[in-house]
Amino acid sequence: MPSCCAPRKYIRVEVLNDAPLQIEIAYAEPQRAVIKSLRLPAGACVADALRLAARDPDFSAVDFANSAIGIFGKLSRRDRLLRQGDRVEIYRPLSADPKEARRARAQQARKKP
Repeated sequence: MPSCCAPRKYIRVEVLNDAPLQIEIAYAEPQRAVIKSLRLPAGACVADALRLAARDPDFSAVDFANSAIGIFGKLSRRDRLLRQGDRVEIYRPLSADPKEARRARAQQARKKP
């Protein structure tokens, strides 16, 4: 039994609520960004949001199976439970290796007089 004086940073308390979740799902392309609000039942996970978004024609070009997924900028697993107000982000693959792109820019900068 934990002490009443022990730090409580390890105790996780969640409020059980059956109210539907209001979340956002976002995908950015170079020319535009698509952000949609979705309502999901309580207990829904990231995969549920992705399945619902896949039906939307605005997300028709998105490869849901191979894209990295995050919530508020942090990578997330597809089985993570969603919380009220979460923003699920679908990340595009990198078009170029960042290290190689930096090397090319540095090499061009050296060539300029």
